[in-house]
Amino acid sequence: MADQKNTPPTHRLFVVKERKGAKDFWTPVGEAWPHKSGTGFNIKLDALPTDGELVMLDKSQEPETETQH
Repeated sequence: MADQKNTPPTHRLFVVKERKGAKDFWTPVGEAWPHKSGTGFNIKLDALPTDGELVMLDKSQEPETETQH
């Protein structure tokens, strides 16, 4: 497993809920680190999504819609 205490995450996880007539609503729910094998990710969730779509973005990317902090 990646050493999450010493390495910053490379990706962020969001739950995206579509809203009619408004921008999609993005809620940050976790972070991800590349797995040491290089073929996957270790994921830490701060919340479990119950609906919506789970999206993982490179940490350098920002959602282009409303974000809840």
